[in-house]
Amino acid sequence: MPSAQNVMVKTRLDDPIPPTIEWLGDSVRLIDQRLLPTEVVLVEAHRVSELCELIRSMAIRGAPALGAAGAMGIALAVVRGEDISEAGRDLISTRPTAVNLAWGVERASSAADPVREAVLIAEGDVEANRRLGAHGAGLIPHQGRVLTHCNAGALACVGYGTALGVIRAAAEAGRNPSVWVDETRPLLQGARLTAWELSQLEIPCTLIADVAAGSLMAAGLVDVVVVGADRIAANGDVANKIGTYPLAVLAARHGIPFVVAAPCSTIDRDTATGSAIPVEHRDPVEVSEVAGTAIAPAGVSAHNPAFDVTPAELIGAYVTETGVWEERPPI
Repeated sequence: MPSAQNVMVKTRLDDPIPPTIEWLGDSVRLIDQRLLPTEVVLVEAHRVSELCELIRSMAIRGAPALGAAGAMGIALAVVRGEDISEAGRDLISTRPTAVNLAWGVERASSAADPVREAVLIAEGDVEANRRLGAHGAGLIPHQGRVLTHCNAGALACVGYGTALGVIRAAAEAGRNPSVWVDETRPLLQGARLTAWELSQLEIPCTLIADVAAGSLMAAGLVDVVVVGADRIAANGDVANKIGTYPLAVLAARHGIPFVVAAPCSTIDRDTATGSAIPVEHRDPVEVSEVAGTAIAPAGVSAHNPAFDVTPAELIGAYVTETGVWEERPPI
């Protein structure tokens, strides 16, 4: 990895979860999510190439957070005298599925003051997520048992969260939800990140293997499924972390509401349907190894798409910062 300064978090902010990403004036500081839940470490990127590697290696991930990272990458190019067009191409190429990354790059690149625009995007993300959470809180029943997939909390955003923002807002409103957290193979974002966030927020949660979701639903132990999104096509199809589609199928089979929570910046008006969304394929080693330990025989091939697409007809509600929609949000 390019040289970047690692700094341990020393102070606890008013929010129990520190900001995922911050602009420092001439560098970008972010939580290194590769080290959670055992360590909370901040890492700084001083060049666009450093930030690209942090994005590519999943030190930062989650569609809204990537939108802010893309904008801050352009801000870095401005203050470091790097070519903005080249920086934008490099940033966008790191993660092709999450439309927010390109959105952040393009918004900052076209602004009169890209640095100020990057800061505004970061500030606006937290405000939008709080509105999103407030809109969606009513979809969580009192003492509702919520199943969520991957991580769509504060760590996937600049702060507060989308899917977890809905759960968090429901908890703050006194609805007392509890959460089934699926592990989210192969990189375990549910186990490592979502469970950590919920623990920090003191919201009751239970970790499950991905394969346990159907049995929980069949036993009547899930009241609602809430997930985030990396891209929403114009027709309402949703690209999200691999494993989302089978959860939507299971929820439909068992009559359980399936809710997608995402900011309006995740809606891709230029992509007609989910079949046109580019799906990132990652290193097969992520499937055949866990934390550097082989779990499959040497030489066995592995298939590792990072996302799948859930058809709009399986989605019961979309929650954005503008409200709750039973059909795709207006574009």
